[in-house]
Amino acid sequence: MITEIVAKSLLTSVKQPDPWFGQKYNFNLYRGCQHQCIYCDSRSECYQIKNFADIQVKTNAIELLDSELRRKRIKGTIGTGSINDPYMPVEAQRRLIGRALEVIARHGFPVHIITKGTLVLRDLPTLQDIQRTCGYAAVSITITCADDELGKQAEPGAPSVSERFAAMEKLSSAGILTGVTMMPVLPFIGDNLQNIRSIVQKSADSGAKYIIASYGVTLRDRQREYFYQQLEQKFPGLKMQYLNTFGGRYFAPSRDAKKLETQFQELCATYGIAVHMPMYEPNVAKQPLLF
Repeated sequence: MITEIVAKSLLTSVKQPDPWFGQKYNFNLYRGCQHQCIYCDSRSECYQIKNFADIQVKTNAIELLDSELRRKRIKGTIGTGSINDPYMPVEAQRRLIGRALEVIARHGFPVHIITKGTLVLRDLPTLQDIQRTCGYAAVSITITCADDELGKQAEPGAPSVSERFAAMEKLSSAGILTGVTMMPVLPFIGDNLQNIRSIVQKSADSGAKYIIASYGVTLRDRQREYFYQQLEQKFPGLKMQYLNTFGGRYFAPSRDAKKLETQFQELCATYGIAVHMPMYEPNVAKQPLLF
């Protein structure tokens, strides 16, 4: 179900420093998400979204964004994609992120988008405008597993993994700073060397400049309940394995995290991929687009 709401505000300030994503500000144009990833932390009680499959559209978001950016005195990276995916299917009709990027370009702010959605390619010209204006437009494509079939199990509403890699290649070739958020790496599903090696290799082939990794998954209240239901249906036996291994912990880390991180670092070094995201530097001269 898709409904409309009126938001009171849009931009939030991110606690500094932000070593993961380099954001100064953050915003979300929707509530809920159609990608329905089985592990999504945004189902947690703290986000107060009763049914995460129901989508609420912030109808006044573009006007709010324009008004709030006019009052900002500090230019910093504006991020989106942390609570829901800005490029889920409803965006094809509503075009909120597309219009938001035009506002951001007009005000000369850098941007960092986190997404699984290949619809981001629609807004490539606007991202290039932002790159020309302030020298920083970044898109991080979330990849948790390299295999299409496994990806559909864990992320049933999202584009296939191979489609995401193809979109990454087009973004990178067009001069957009493009990389991968390899998170969460799900214990007993994606936390194996074969998966990590495949993600790094395919990311390199697709022009990724960086990969940000986290080995494990949060398990909070309603998020845990939904995740375990999905494990029962899609991966029989794994729910009990999680319960026996992690109990009621807030975070379920991969048991092989240190080993995987070591291999990951070595692989990234081999392929020339950074393991931290390059951040916006306002005093650095603008860089030309790379074609």
